[in-house]
Amino acid sequence: MIQITIIGSGNVAQHLIKAFKKSEAVEIVQVFSRKKENLSAVIEFDKIIDDFADLKESDLYIIAVTDNAIAEVSAQLPFNNQLVAHTSGTASIETLDDKNRRGVFYPLQTFSKNKEIDFSVIPICVEAENTFDFRVLETAAKSISNSVFAINSEQRKALHVAAVFVNNFTNHLYQIGQEICEDHQVPFDILKPLIEETADKIKTLDPVDAQTGPAKRHDSITTDAHLAFIQNENQKNIYKILTQSIQDNGKKL
Repeated sequence: MIQITIIGSGNVAQHLIKAFKKSEAVEIVQVFSRKKENLSAVIEFDKIIDDFADLKESDLYIIAVTDNAIAEVSAQLPFNNQLVAHTSGTASIETLDDKNRRGVFYPLQTFSKNKEIDFSVIPICVEAENTFDFRVLETAAKSISNSVFAINSEQRKALHVAAVFVNNFTNHLYQIGQEICEDHQVPFDILKPLIEETADKIKTLDPVDAQTGPAKRHDSITTDAHLAFIQNENQKNIYKILTQSIQDNGKKL
């Protein structure tokens, strides 16, 4: 059984705690949080610590904090030559302090505290500096997910950029769509079957083959009418940029 300590109390940390608690191959030794009450609903209170000096021996320490805090937190750990991994999609493995053995344990998913999630279908990208540590990370990942990949830091950064496009930017477009609907007293729910079908298409089609709409058809009458209708300048600029990107797709620029 792999003994794991999790450092952090945000969305990723809390979902990892819930997932590892269900695993028979992993034991959560401790969880570190500056504010113990942040984790009292997800793990036994006597396993929560708020002082690095109280850290016990573990096979793996997972730092699940913001990217900006990874280096500082890893430098504060009061031990050497232990396996320490972060959960960032962008930060290099070298962001971790080199006094310890370094790794990455990156679950590629969007996490919200109040939204339950099935960890078994979440891709987990792992990286380590030697084969033994990689096997530890891989075993821990496979104990909660059926989708585990060996991904290096450069590949992971590419994945994270791609994820921002398909998740964060797409969700922002949902927000814009909702605002347009609300401004004109149209229920946003009317769009939800379209959203679901658009996401479902890429299970069987490449995105380039699934693309439809006036920009794809070079229907300038419709796109010009849309631009004349949109009054919000930010929305208008986004519409122009995305229309041009769709129309430029496949061209030699």
